[in-house]
Amino acid sequence: MIEPLPDLLVAPVVRATLAEDLGRAGDVTAQACVPADAQLTADFVARRGGVVAGLSCIRLALAELDPSTTVHELTEDGQAVPAGTTLARVSGNARAILTAERTALNLIGRLCGIATLTQDFVDAVAGTHARITDTRKTTPGLRALEKYAVRCGGGVNHRFGLDDAILIKDNHVAACGSVGEAVRRAKAFAGHLMKVEVEVDSLLQLQEALGNDPDVIMLDNFTLDDMREAVKLVGGRVVLEASGGITLETVRGVAETGVDVISVGALTHSAKVLDIGLDAVDA
Repeated sequence: MIEPLPDLLVAPVVRATLAEDLGRAGDVTAQACVPADAQLTADFVARRGGVVAGLSCIRLALAELDPSTTVHELTEDGQAVPAGTTLARVSGNARAILTAERTALNLIGRLCGIATLTQDFVDAVAGTHARITDTRKTTPGLRALEKYAVRCGGGVNHRFGLDDAILIKDNHVAACGSVGEAVRRAKAFAGHLMKVEVEVDSLLQLQEALGNDPDVIMLDNFTLDDMREAVKLVGGRVVLEASGGITLETVRGVAETGVDVISVGALTHSAKVLDIGLDAVDA
């Protein structure tokens, strides 16, 4: 059971998306063609199989336009469903449902696509101890929702922003002069609850980092042989994260090197939207 995001986090995204679609005059097609008091029942249906994420977007989009609309969720976030599954049935004012349709479909399709791709990666490393995590390569304004979708797919979240953990990348190292100096400065700055991670691009940098006690070391674009050597060198002293262009075809090999975490930017920046449609139900 996935703990859903609070409406407080989702509603502003839904509201902004609706406002973008409504523009200056609202849904002129619905106004022109649909009587103001017309009623409609319709199903949100998955056209292909995948993992459900973001059902609250349907409810919140409809509630913005007509709070009396009823939404019956027939699935739950985190559930894997086959093609043809009805995710939710909605009933209420036809204009409200038709106006909210695209906003709801855009958001839930995006989130289901991320959850589905995440599950594919999680399944690919099954039987290893490696965990699949996301990155900050998210759609602007949708980070909380997209990272939630990763959790729905069985993945875990990396840091949410620049303020919740220290992650020293190659350009930070360049500005500090060395990996060791960057880690020393970070450790001196960090409070007792803040972790320090450093990215390294060679076994030499890895050894330098180890001498300064970071909490996590990211192996950036390492070969599989070098990853295996890194796991031996570290010996469980710190968490090892593998990163850099990892795909469904390569992730199993990475996991089998013994790394602890595999970060995959593609989960959020390259996931294919799950095809979901809204089908009117005959009265």
